[in-house]
Amino acid sequence: MPQFKTRLSRLAACSASVLALMASTQPAALANQAEAAPERLDMIIVTATRREENVQDVAASVTTAPKPTLDAIMEAGGDILQLASRAPSLYAESSNGRVAPRFYIRGLGNTDFDLAASQPVSILMDGVVQENVILKSFPLFDIAQVEVARGPQGTLFGRNTTAGLVRFDSVRPSQEFDGYVSVSAGSLGTANVEGAIGGALIEDVLSARVSVLRQHRDHWIDNGFSGVRDALGGFDEQAARVQLLYTPTDRFDALLNVHARDYEGTSAVFRANILTTGSNDLNENFDRDTVFFDSPANNPQAYEGLGASLTMNGYFDGLTLTSITGYEYADGFSLGDIDGGNLSGPGFIPFPSETQDALDDLKQITQEFRLASDTDSATSWQVGAYYFDSEFEVTTSSPIGFPPTTTVRHENQLWAVFGQLSHQLTDDLRLSAGLRYTSDEKDLSVPLAAFPVDPVSVSDEEVSWDLSAFYDLNDDFAFFGRVARGFRGPTIQARDVAFFSPPSTAQSETSTSYEAGFKSEFSDGRARVNATAFYYEVSDLQLSAVGGVGNLVQLVNADQGVGYGFEVDSEFLVGENLLLTAGFSWNETELQDSDLEVGPCGSGQCTPTDPDADGDGFVEVDGNPFPQAPDYILSLTARYDIPSQWGGDWFVYTDWFWQGRTNLFIYESEEFYSDGNFEGGLRLGYAGNANGRDWEAALFVRNITDEENLSGGIDFNNNTGFVNEPRIWGVSLRTSLN
Repeated sequence: MPQFKTRLSRLAACSASVLALMASTQPAALANQAEAAPERLDMIIVTATRREENVQDVAASVTTAPKPTLDAIMEAGGDILQLASRAPSLYAESSNGRVAPRFYIRGLGNTDFDLAASQPVSILMDGVVQENVILKSFPLFDIAQVEVARGPQGTLFGRNTTAGLVRFDSVRPSQEFDGYVSVSAGSLGTANVEGAIGGALIEDVLSARVSVLRQHRDHWIDNGFSGVRDALGGFDEQAARVQLLYTPTDRFDALLNVHARDYEGTSAVFRANILTTGSNDLNENFDRDTVFFDSPANNPQAYEGLGASLTMNGYFDGLTLTSITGYEYADGFSLGDIDGGNLSGPGFIPFPSETQDALDDLKQITQEFRLASDTDSATSWQVGAYYFDSEFEVTTSSPIGFPPTTTVRHENQLWAVFGQLSHQLTDDLRLSAGLRYTSDEKDLSVPLAAFPVDPVSVSDEEVSWDLSAFYDLNDDFAFFGRVARGFRGPTIQARDVAFFSPPSTAQSETSTSYEAGFKSEFSDGRARVNATAFYYEVSDLQLSAVGGVGNLVQLVNADQGVGYGFEVDSEFLVGENLLLTAGFSWNETELQDSDLEVGPCGSGQCTPTDPDADGDGFVEVDGNPFPQAPDYILSLTARYDIPSQWGGDWFVYTDWFWQGRTNLFIYESEEFYSDGNFEGGLRLGYAGNANGRDWEAALFVRNITDEENLSGGIDFNNNTGFVNEPRIWGVSLRTSLN
């Protein structure tokens, strides 16, 4: 902690010096610049209720990721995982590199690394759910908004949303000619090229927008075992999106979205024995620039994807009929040196382990119909139906012959009907209620295995619901309360079939959440503070237990889990040129199951702190926090603009996050947790307008203090861990095309 405080104080002093230096160069004549500073904060429009509403009028805990932060974290080749800890109660991590993110909201998530894993945080991209973990990793570019809705969202979204959802909306085509080009180059051969162009193809009838992304990083990690320099760590990501918006009349519109990606890179970089038994500190075996893999392949991974959606709206007198049809395809593989080293080390490694998982021909089809009334009257409503169908195969193999090649086939069909009703009871009080019925069925078959495996089927039908109230105390302050029930369908885990064990199943998970909060704006719209306190219970909490005798991967249900805490979102316009944002969340989670036991580290080299009362080698986890659930998240951003005599603005932008204690597994140990992780970024630049085009040039640095944060571990045959990305610095240039 003293070292952390010293770093923070040095950074604060450095930032203050930079701001003071830039302020001292501002000519006095610029005090009366023609460009007036903004008078109030921008209104934030969200779609948590499937309607466009001011976030200050929504009876739920909803936040958006600030656009400047999104641009900043992506310009250094960032991916969707960079959203971790950028909003209160939102966390993300992966043990499979850039292609399989796992999201957590209010501490509730799923650490299962299987390619068929189910997660309680739903990801929607342009209105289409991305159910598989590979689909969730589609790169972010030309994004209009990122929206985080915390708590169960089972009525209107319903597809595995016991924790909440994260929604991404692309910039839509319009009749106005519009576009931009953004180019950045940084250390480690990092390059990020992003652009879009759009406008009218047929006046008032047809608009189009084309968006592209190209990301690259050189290999920068040496393999000390093979002697190959710059053997791994790099990536190449290419993606594109084409949208056509058809508006023949004011009664109908249709938006076609076609998107694709092609990715090659390095899977997670596992590092053997970087944790000493009994300690959580990175030890002398850790070298960010070097690994010692006996695998000559050096952890490659590659995925390609293709998808399309068609969103149609018909507008009638007081009614809107919406249809959203989605199709997604993905195919690829990821290979990992699981032991993180070789038989000579680092440290003691009893046997080699190298495994490849391949997702073969994933196909997902979704269809939603929704009929909604307008909101002009005191009572508004919407009803709808939803259908989901997916199928894919997962093939597990190993270049060293174990495990033997195994293929399992997953199929999932789901359908649901839903409705929601809102009523303005008085001028100040609005009540809402929603209901959803869902039928979910999953099937597993095993086309290829070393032993016969019978097919497995699981299914369930459940009702989700929500009730909320929103009370306007005055024009600037409102209270809200919400109770909601969520549902996550049963799951099949077939990972262990490759290791001569039958598949395991978990029954449905349900959650009930209670929350109350307030929305406020003050100082003539120059300050906004929203806060929520919550408590939730999860019945039959689905968990993935890894390790123990035989090092099995098994699905289990905990009888119950509880979580409680609060979250705060805030924005402040300070003076004429300074914009501050601050978000904070505190989350306490607890497993409640006196009979649940799991195997601790398979290596026997870690130090479990949970009791093993019966001496069977399995530890009791009752009372433990949920895995990968930070007990607090703090995020801060600041932008200071200094008007220039040339008509533009010099600016300084910085963003930071801090992450509290986070247990990595279901059991607790002296080794496998993180505490006090933090990262920061800084941008210095100039923004202006020339020849009618907006442009910006900046110097940037990500992970400015080059923190080495433990972000995950493997408790297989040694104390393996993996860490965050290194410091990246560079330059960026962005210009509009209109």
